[in-house]
Amino acid sequence: MKAYYKLVRDKIPDIIKADNGKCKFHIAKKDEFEILLFAKLREEMDELMGNVCAEEIADLLEVIEAVARLKGITLDEIKQYKIDKKAVNGGFSKKIVLEVATEKQ
Repeated sequence: MKAYYKLVRDKIPDIIKADNGKCKFHIAKKDEFEILLFAKLREEMDELMGNVCAEEIADLLEVIEAVARLKGITLDEIKQYKIDKKAVNGGFSKKIVLEVATEKQ
């Protein structure tokens, strides 16, 4: 058997078994879950950077939503912060690259 020790989607053990495979898994405790969830966030970000497509963005979004649930943050809250921040600071549609700036004293 190959060792993984990583967070996987809920149906993965069933999929492995349906393909006549075997696996060993456990349900993560809260602290372990948070650590593994952030590792999964890095993994999904790396995959997105290697292949920018709707499927990889969806995978990343799934993990981000799991992080939000873990921290008790609703999607409505996130959407509102996104709207507010965009209203104050703008988005990224103009593709502005800041080269240098003077900081406030």
